[in-house]
Amino acid sequence: MKKAFLVLALASKTICTIAQDTTATTEKVPFDGIDQTWQNGNDRRENPAFQNMKFFTPSIMMDINYTHSFNKPNDNTVVGSTALARNNEVQLSALHFGGDFYYKGARARVMTQFGTRSIVVPRNDYSPYRGQYQLANVYRYLSEAYAGYHINKWYGINIDAGMFMSYIGLNSYYQPENWEYQASFTSDNTPWFFNGLRIQIYPTKNIKIEPWIINGWQSYGKFNKMPGFGFNFTYMSDNSNLKVLTNDYYGTDAAGIPERKRFHSDNSLLVRYYNRPKSKGISRMAFSLTGDVGFEKGGGVNGFKDSDKNGPAQYFLSGMFYNRVWFNQNKFAWTVGGGVMTNPGRYLVLYPTGQASPLPNPLDPTKTEGAFPFSASPGDKFKGWDMSTNFDYMPNQSITFRFELVNRHSDVPYFAGEGGVTSQTGYSTTPLDPNWRPDLVKSETRFILAALFRL
Repeated sequence: MKKAFLVLALASKTICTIAQDTTATTEKVPFDGIDQTWQNGNDRRENPAFQNMKFFTPSIMMDINYTHSFNKPNDNTVVGSTALARNNEVQLSALHFGGDFYYKGARARVMTQFGTRSIVVPRNDYSPYRGQYQLANVYRYLSEAYAGYHINKWYGINIDAGMFMSYIGLNSYYQPENWEYQASFTSDNTPWFFNGLRIQIYPTKNIKIEPWIINGWQSYGKFNKMPGFGFNFTYMSDNSNLKVLTNDYYGTDAAGIPERKRFHSDNSLLVRYYNRPKSKGISRMAFSLTGDVGFEKGGGVNGFKDSDKNGPAQYFLSGMFYNRVWFNQNKFAWTVGGGVMTNPGRYLVLYPTGQASPLPNPLDPTKTEGAFPFSASPGDKFKGWDMSTNFDYMPNQSITFRFELVNRHSDVPYFAGEGGVTSQTGYSTTPLDPNWRPDLVKSETRFILAALFRL
């Protein structure tokens, strides 16, 4: 029997897509028979609407949200999130459409990106300031775009080049695949995409090994001369109840400071500890645990220790834990969890926007984007912690309705307070009062309503 080869970008922050190629004769399909629909950061559909397509499998996703911050910022701006952008408004956060192409081993995937995420995610990438051609504008409407070739060896080898989803941080870039909407600090402060080359190797049914050579850490271009290097290792058990993975990265990602090196290790464990899919009571239960450790060293910073000679400590430590319970044959689910992060030097902290933004002004890169920038210098401390709970209603495999309550804290003023980050009136057209400053506070509580569609 002729079988499909599996186009797998299996791990966190990615999508698992089954691509049919009628020329493939191998029956060795990676992760064949392993149920992945329960996993955080993965496609929950059991029977995709588009199957057995000869050359192309389409994909459509939409993410529409409404969120309310109890801080009530006057400009409706959300600070410190890649999932949310505006308070008290119904927003199209993301519209993705595209799909997978395949022909005699040749393969490609294209997914577009529209909505607020096409602005929120690219804004933290410094690489477009090096050189010309406005890379952030060129790429912002694409979430994935790569081409490659499938080799029938072992359980498959895929060689791809282009823009693909990052695996660091467990959560998927696509919200319909996640257990929670507002990601914990661990996921929200690590990459959502890579631009470069990857090789997916499946030596056995249960294992994926994937090396990368990429431009850098969530970067369209390169910050310096050296590219970034990394790899993913993923294992899933035959009984579908266990998934473990590690993602490790090394590169030079401080703009204009080539002597500064970055290392990061991201590690996750997912366990399904109860499974009764036909039960009208509790139908399954699972948890996910993620821990990250990383540092930067050189160019005035010194990794995990302060040094009079080499500079202050600059590192990243974080963890997050979520537990999810499904009910009534997986039509309902309840998730609770949270996480902690410490990031001296703030090199991975999502920067505030508006007049609090420390990013370069695109019209004058010698100045900051904001008139009163959030400090992100070596030695600056940052600790954050968060907790959330949500309830999902999933009447079928293509739609999720989610209500989520989130509480987040930091040890320095960071989130948008009542005065917002734009101006004293909340409008960017208002001349700034000389006595006004961005209103950053140490905590926020919000609720989120979301409709998540996938076909």
